[in-house]
Amino acid sequence: MAILLKVASLVVVPSLYEGFCLPMIEAMACGAPTIVSNSSCLPEVSGNALLYFDPGSVEGIATLMESVLTGNELSSTLRQRGLESAREFSWQRCAEQTLKVLTSAL
Repeated sequence: MAILLKVASLVVVPSLYEGFCLPMIEAMACGAPTIVSNSSCLPEVSGNALLYFDPGSVEGIATLMESVLTGNELSSTLRQRGLESAREFSWQRCAEQTLKVLTSAL
């Protein structure tokens, strides 16, 4: 999967609902330009790194896809911002924060 993501021209995540969206984080970590729906937790998880669309608007999705696929600078910007944002996530950080919550619950 990582090989495909590293050579992808664009990753589109049109989800209506997500709990966290590991595929989005994986795409960002692989440097794939990524656009996601503006629903659920996706904007919160990815911050300002990505571009967002209304998942109910086919025209909106198509327009944003075209913008990224035909705009080298936009594609490059999304790659870089995604890589930077993905660095915020790690299994080490997850374990530390989980331990902190469990310890405080005791």
